[in-house]
Amino acid sequence: MDKDILILGGGPGGLSTALHLAKFAPPLTPRILVLEKEHYPRLKLCAGGLVIDAEIILERLGLDVSEVPHVDAKSARFDFAGKGLNVRIRKRHAIRIIRRDEFDHWLAKKTEGRGIEIREGIVVKSVQPREDCAIVETDQGEFRAQVVVGADGSNGVTRRCIFPNDPVYTARVLEVLTPAQPSPSIGGGREGVAFFDFFPVPNNIAGYVWDFPTQVKGQSMRCWGVYDTNLLADRKRPALKEPLAEEMKRRGFDLNEYEIKGHPIRWYSPWNKASVPRVLLVGDAVGADPVFGEGISMALGCGAVAAQEIAESFQRGEFSFSRYKRRLVRSGLGQTLFARWVIAQVVYSFKWKWFQILLWRLMKPVVLLAAWIFVLNWSKKGVPQGWPSAGSAK
Repeated sequence: MDKDILILGGGPGGLSTALHLAKFAPPLTPRILVLEKEHYPRLKLCAGGLVIDAEIILERLGLDVSEVPHVDAKSARFDFAGKGLNVRIRKRHAIRIIRRDEFDHWLAKKTEGRGIEIREGIVVKSVQPREDCAIVETDQGEFRAQVVVGADGSNGVTRRCIFPNDPVYTARVLEVLTPAQPSPSIGGGREGVAFFDFFPVPNNIAGYVWDFPTQVKGQSMRCWGVYDTNLLADRKRPALKEPLAEEMKRRGFDLNEYEIKGHPIRWYSPWNKASVPRVLLVGDAVGADPVFGEGISMALGCGAVAAQEIAESFQRGEFSFSRYKRRLVRSGLGQTLFARWVIAQVVYSFKWKWFQILLWRLMKPVVLLAAWIFVLNWSKKGVPQGWPSAGSAK
């Protein structure tokens, strides 16, 4: 089958690319096909935190994410061993927590509602860029397209095919769901707060333990996890589950009583490649935030940048995507990804306990100011200009 634009992966990155193309280059809408290997709603391991930038991008698309079942964390704490700084956003929540199966299904329905075709249950086997098209082999036959968007995640087929020898910077993650409280007799005090604690860093786990409020089918739950960038992988370190078990025990939970699930996160590096002629990458295929492993807002923002590149490529009739990496780097998203990469190198490489105490407990004003300038509100910076008009795409 021939299609002008083939998007491989129906998560936030792929669907954002499709939605932005439909908004800014409507003539391309019927020429888009999204291939998703699973069937919605499909399981997706993810803590599900939506930061304000994700909501801003969705609002610009005319979407109201409050339609998705969610829990709002009014504040977020960034601690070292239980003490640190508290972040609140005036007149709104700090983080909105969703379940990825529900969020992705909702976003897919909105995408189909805008006239974009999604086919589920199609497994991609290979991607072969050629001079005149890109060929995608699947378990249901061959597809040919003018443009292929690799939105198939950290370990996706697209990246492996076009960059077989490219280095991969991968974090490891464990995730656990528990009831909101260990037992009715134990008090709360953590409702409506998202916690990030960096106490594992001095033990060479270059990351943090998290604890979010969440919900599963309307039932109040907590989502726990541990994130390790692997920046200290060459040092002696405990099993990844040990700091998670330690933190849960402090809160009255026994990790052994719950199911642990793990998954990798490919994080952004300035040296990550993003495209070849006829094929470009978005979302986790490009890389998630190195500091926190946060990927939803990054994927949504990457989709907007990719849509601009694709629309202009159709205007020119040229699909080298030689400008895509530069466009991405100069965008608000690219600027914050670079800033977070630098921050990760500092926060996790200077692993000493005294440094972590200084950072999270004693330098609160400096940390908050730096976060506000370099890390947050990136969706308001570098907004793509010069979008093609509705009738300009060929």
